[in-house]
Amino acid sequence: MKEEEVNRCQIQEWYPKFKSLSIKTRIHELPESFVQYLLDDSGPFLLPVSISNEDAFPNRIHNPEEEDDYQVSEGSDDDESEQPPLPPSFPELELQVKESIESLGGSVFPKLNWSAPKDSAWISTTGTLKCSSFSEIALLLRSSDSLIHDLCHAYDSCCDKTSSRPKSFFLALRKWYQSLKPEMELRCFVRNQNLVGISQREVTTFYPALLEKKDSLRVSIEDFFVENLMSRFESENYTFDVYVTEDNRVKVLDFSPWGAFTLPLMFSWEELDQNCSELGDDGVDFRIVEGQCAVRPGLKTAVPYDYLDTSPGSGWEQFMRNADEELQQQTRNAQAGA
Repeated sequence: MKEEEVNRCQIQEWYPKFKSLSIKTRIHELPESFVQYLLDDSGPFLLPVSISNEDAFPNRIHNPEEEDDYQVSEGSDDDESEQPPLPPSFPELELQVKESIESLGGSVFPKLNWSAPKDSAWISTTGTLKCSSFSEIALLLRSSDSLIHDLCHAYDSCCDKTSSRPKSFFLALRKWYQSLKPEMELRCFVRNQNLVGISQREVTTFYPALLEKKDSLRVSIEDFFVENLMSRFESENYTFDVYVTEDNRVKVLDFSPWGAFTLPLMFSWEELDQNCSELGDDGVDFRIVEGQCAVRPGLKTAVPYDYLDTSPGSGWEQFMRNADEELQQQTRNAQAGA
């Protein structure tokens, strides 16, 4: 993998080209001071001071009596100790973000160049990435461990690595659609500019509706790839995520490099590296969770799937191997009894 392949998958690189095929997004270049704020773990966890007096926890109940317990009275011994650091402030960025949120309907979900802070969704008041203010966005970004990849390790798998990070970081604000169904988000794998695999994106849940729509989804995604991406996205090997609407319109959500930090989900990279003809009768292997026993570990384990240790010999690797063997045995038994 080369740096240019990783760079093509940054949202500020691909979105302008495929804007008409994606969801509405506003992109802001982040000041270096905000990047350093995200990286700083030397002191207490501080959220930026909001010039709009916005609250990262708008639904919380304020109890003045409890808050008074944390007030330091004048003349106490603590006055002689080192004063706590002042929270940062990013007024210009906050105003830009506020304008973008309003233009996108009042609610967005954030991501940086490559990644979204999915691992910190639990800390928000909704348990999702839905944000309606700069303070809520800052809370998700500052609480996320997965964003360290973007900030420090984006090029670790590159054979021509010259830097640990890009020159600039960007904040993408994507319109929040309450009606989106997680089962309709799919990851597609492209090898040598050929679509070789499709996987359910949310592998922690069994969705019966996917079984019914599998064939029509395959056709819609294959047609979309040939007509819109095959000759327009410059990399030979990559993945792209799509969302398929109820009327079978396909929207591209993201691009990621082949291998490295990208999750193969229902596949292994070894399977995807095989010749297209070995993956399926028509060259495209479409895999979904076809029963409760096939559900994969993920965010519902309270550990981000991306950070599970699935290396050979690890507990999760053994668990998934046993699960795959059990699924294959059940499939053989079902076929034998048919």
